[in-house]
Amino acid sequence: MTDASQTGRVLVVNAGSSSLKYQLVDVASGEALAKGSVQRIGEDGSTTTHEAGGETHTKEVQVASHGAALDAVVAAFREHGPDLDHADLVAVGHRVVHGGDRFSEPVVVTDEVLAAVEKLEPLAPLHNPANLEGIRVARERFPGLPQVAVFDTAFHHSLPAEAYTYAVPPAWRDDLAVRRYGFHGTSYAYVSRRTAGMLTRPEQDINVVILHLGNGCSAAAVAGGRSIDTSMGLTPLEGLVMGTRSGDIDPGLFAFMVRSGMSVDDVDSALNRESGLKGLTGTNDFREVQELVDAGDADGQLGFEVAAYRLRKYVGAYAVALGRLDALVFTAGVGEHSPQLRSAVCEGLGILGVELDETANTARVSGERQISSARSRVSVLVVPTNEELEIARQAAALVRR
Repeated sequence: MTDASQTGRVLVVNAGSSSLKYQLVDVASGEALAKGSVQRIGEDGSTTTHEAGGETHTKEVQVASHGAALDAVVAAFREHGPDLDHADLVAVGHRVVHGGDRFSEPVVVTDEVLAAVEKLEPLAPLHNPANLEGIRVARERFPGLPQVAVFDTAFHHSLPAEAYTYAVPPAWRDDLAVRRYGFHGTSYAYVSRRTAGMLTRPEQDINVVILHLGNGCSAAAVAGGRSIDTSMGLTPLEGLVMGTRSGDIDPGLFAFMVRSGMSVDDVDSALNRESGLKGLTGTNDFREVQELVDAGDADGQLGFEVAAYRLRKYVGAYAVALGRLDALVFTAGVGEHSPQLRSAVCEGLGILGVELDETANTARVSGERQISSARSRVSVLVVPTNEELEIARQAAALVRR
């Protein structure tokens, strides 16, 4: 018998500052029946892309606002299918980056919820305002459907106090809610569950380090399906070397650069948009970094090595935090598609019992797979993430309760 909470279809919306991405997900099968995006909202040269039935439809259209973008999405469904009016929709699920210390699980959006998320905007000024705009326009376009907010930070609410607490003045912690929150939680929830499935063990019985590696990167230590530590902190800037974000730095660097003549906003922008791999190599695209490495470029090699070294440090630290490491998992775009980085990370982890099967690692295959050798004491896995499916399942489960 099918669990009623895992049936129906959910329209998943991920609204950015100038884009809107979407998928129509069948919760029971896990299939994306259609997906697409609207790019360059409010700019010249806006485009819509809609994929359904094995065909891709792209159109240039002027899109002045997120409301107009959602109108374009509805029109694409009407023209190319499936028709949303007959799609058995049970909810619209929204990705919201920051839920602060209030939202530890998905919630049906009400006016009170909207107001609470709006108060969190200082914690995620680049993301939450756009996420909120997507929710507002969806409430107008689909007034009869539950709107469900799923928070990137929610999975990490299980962090123990010693992991989430910063050693800063009490007023910062108490009045401004300064602490480690962590991000990519929706991805970690999905990957943790799939890892248990691949190992054919109950999720509550395994200890895993998951590396979510894309343009934004983070690591998480997951014990029994619960996050006990993660690399991103109050904001997504902390932790690993990323496409354009610096990751861990001396906190004194910020004041040093301000005293050197830069404004606060300029330093913040540089650390978030001009640092990381871009600052080290000139590009934030890891494929281009690999091309530089292959060509013998010194900056490309240094950038690659800095990123790999930081990853090994975090894996080692999290193995100690977990006490026992059953699996190391690579996910997201770079994690799923860069055998060179996976090899560089695992090469330094023999002390933990990690041994890679290089043939399996470099095989030109996709999907879930094991890439560790038969002798490895730790399973090394590649697990493609599916945040849209996780949002859809969480939204469906909530509205079916």
